[in-house]
Amino acid sequence: MSVYLIANLTIHDRERYAQYEKGFMEIFQQFQGEAVAVDEAQEVLEGDYDCTRTVILRFPDREAAHAWYDSEAYRELAKHRFAASSGNALIVKGL
Repeated sequence: MSVYLIANLTIHDRERYAQYEKGFMEIFQQFQGEAVAVDEAQEVLEGDYDCTRTVILRFPDREAAHAWYDSEAYRELAKHRFAASSGNALIVKGL
């Protein structure tokens, strides 16, 4: 069953975040992931939302999502994201 990783981020250092973006796809594509949405112009229908970017990624299953997220290559690259942004990320099951 497909799973979706949803990340809500506030980017505070665009230069450092660009280093993360530069290496992202090369690693991501090795884990059967598909980028579904990346948006910095979200339309908030309810509640408060102060993040600057929303990302939705799809993986064939939870194991593939964790294999990517926990991989040594991604963890090394993610240091740039952690330094350049704050936010949260979660995995949800598809229907």
